[in-house]
Amino acid sequence: MKPEYVLPELRLDAFNCPNCHVYCRQHWFYLCGAEQFDGYGAQFHDERFMVSDCERCHFPTIWLGASMIYPMHTGAEPPNPDLPRDIVADYDEARSILGQSPRGAAALLRLAIQKLCTHLGQSGENINEDIKALVAGGLPPTVQQALDSVRVIGNEAVHPGTIDLRDDRATANMLFRLVNFIATKMLSEPKEIANIYGSLPKDKLDAIVKRDAKK
Repeated sequence: MKPEYVLPELRLDAFNCPNCHVYCRQHWFYLCGAEQFDGYGAQFHDERFMVSDCERCHFPTIWLGASMIYPMHTGAEPPNPDLPRDIVADYDEARSILGQSPRGAAALLRLAIQKLCTHLGQSGENINEDIKALVAGGLPPTVQQALDSVRVIGNEAVHPGTIDLRDDRATANMLFRLVNFIATKMLSEPKEIANIYGSLPKDKLDAIVKRDAKK
């Protein structure tokens, strides 16, 4: 089972770093500054700002109150690399605006799901009908449940790619996870199995074909 991606949170001892994406211990500091590069001169200190330092890559996150203001993509997990490029583009744009507009991020992620259904051979026009057709074609129950979760989360009457005024960051975070889960089950795992099967010796593959032909 894929380990949980722990989103950054103020003063959390460890989370998945927005830079290296590794779950790692974080060291927290109040933000201070100096007038000169060497630390001398006039000093600046503002307790409203904090900085966390990743123990692995030493990439900082900067916080204003409870909101992470740097980096902009707020730590959402990266897209599955087996997703088509246009879907990755939507996913990454959703990551970039999550902190400023969770509603916009959720709309982009629903659009990504719509495109993913099209990539899996469906029309992409009606996610409910797409799910029905995919189930009839042997869609694994866990993926069916994930797709239905996408359809139901928020307002199921809202079309993919449109704004639902009830969407919030928690909804967007669930949609990030669902996009990657569906991609893992429908794209990555079949690709991995195909690669393993294709690496078998030719005589073994021929024997399998002959065995199945007898059936």
